[in-house]
Amino acid sequence: MGAPLFRSRRHPSGKKWDNTEIANNILKHYLKNVYFITGTAYAGKSTAVKMLAERYGMICCGENFHSAVSDVIASPERQPNIHYLNTLTDWKQFVTRFPEEYAKWAAGVAREAAEFEVAALLSLPKDRKAIVDTNIPLGTLKEISDHRHVAVMLSPQSMSVERFFERGDAEKQFLLKTIESCEDPDAVLENFRRGLALVNSREVYDGFVGSGFFTLVRDEEGRDTREEVCEKLARHFGLSG
Repeated sequence: MGAPLFRSRRHPSGKKWDNTEIANNILKHYLKNVYFITGTAYAGKSTAVKMLAERYGMICCGENFHSAVSDVIASPERQPNIHYLNTLTDWKQFVTRFPEEYAKWAAGVAREAAEFEVAALLSLPKDRKAIVDTNIPLGTLKEISDHRHVAVMLSPQSMSVERFFERGDAEKQFLLKTIESCEDPDAVLENFRRGLALVNSREVYDGFVGSGFFTLVRDEEGRDTREEVCEKLARHFGLSG
C-alpha cells in the first residue's frame, strides 16, 4: 500500500506540520463516482472528457479544473511549484528555463496539484458520476481509484512536443505569444520543446504503458477517431450497454 495522499509534512526548517491524514482506502470509497483520464499531451484527453460528460450526463472536470483555488492559496512552503507562478515578474522567465528545470517543475506541480484535485472531487455531489482530465501521478491513482475507473491516453512523443501549440486554448497560446516576444524566439521555442520532450519522454511513456491501466494510443494517420475513442472509453468505464 502507498502512503496516504494527505499526510503530515515537514517544513524546510524541520518543523512538522500538523496535517490531517486521510487513508487511501477512505479516499477510494468517496471517489467511487469519479472516472479519471490521464496520459501524455495531445492524446485527446480533454476532448474525450468533454464528450463523455455530455453524452452520459457526467460532471466535467477539465484540465487544471482545480486551479481557481490552487493558484490562489498555494503557499511557497507547502506548494512551492504551484506558487512559483505567482512569483514571476515576467513570463519570459518561465519559457526560457533550462529543460531539466522545467521537467522537474512539471513533476512537482503534478504532485502538489493532486491534493487540490482530490479535495475538489470530494466536494462534488455523489449522486452523479464525474469524469476528470487528470495529471494525478499513476502511483496515487492506483491507491485511490479502481482500474475500471482509470484510462490512459497516449500520443507519440513527436506529436506531444511538435504539436503542443497547435491547440487554441488560451494557456498555450499565451505561452506561444510570450515565446514569440523573446529576443530570439526560435531558440527559445526549441529550448521549450526540449523541456516538453523530457516531460513526455520515452521513460514517461513506458511508465504509462506499463501501469496496468486501460490504454489507448492516438492514431497518427490523421483520421477523426473521436467517436471510436469515446465508445472504447465508455465500454471500459461501464457507461454504455
